[in-house]
Parts: sequence; structure tokens; C-alpha cells
Amino acid sequence: MLTPDEVRAAALRLDGAVEMPHHGFPSFRAGRIFATLPDPEHLHVMLHEGDIRAAAAEWPWCSEKWWGGKLAAVRVTLADADPGVVDELLRDAHRHAGGGARRGGGQSS
Repeated sequence: MLTPDEVRAAALRLDGAVEMPHHGFPSFRAGRIFATLPDPEHLHVMLHEGDIRAAAAEWPWCSEKWWGGKLAAVRVTLADADPGVVDELLRDAHRHAGGGARRGGGQSS
């Protein structure tokens, strides 16, 4: 089981990640939004379409989230989620959104 505070801490540990409001709920960004907490029970993680489908197929606490006719995110039910897997999903989405070395990451130029 994960809480929104645990998700927030995991997301903000990622290089260059910041929290900003998005339609009245928290979003986590690194260039672009990589995750949102639309309510206390769920997390939306923005991944590539193939990764969304794979997560929804592999873990029963994940489902596909459609927005505007487009597969937009994996919806995670926090009460049932595996913290290690959620951390991995967040890292993948963070990279997809532009986070990591490109944003500094302590690397010299």
C-alpha cells in the first residue's frame, strides 16, 4: 500500500522533478508532466503507450487511463500497489518527460 505522501516523496527524489498544481490536484514535472495524483486513492503515470498497456496487463492494480480519445497514462490504485514497481514506473515516466541527465543531474557539461 502506498499513500499520496509516499508517492510525492518518490516523485520528488527524481532529478529536476518539481510539484505543481494541475487542474486542482498535484502533478509532478520534469520538463513535462510525468505523474499526477488526481485523488487520494490513485496515481496517474504518463508512459509510452506500450508501457501503459504492459503495466495494465501485468499488475491488477494498474489500468489504462484514456483522456481525449488517447491512451494517456497508467492508473495506479495506491491501496494495492507494489511500492517498488510504482517507483520504477515513476522513473520511466520521468525519463520520458525529459528528466534525468538532460536536466543537469549533477553531470558536468
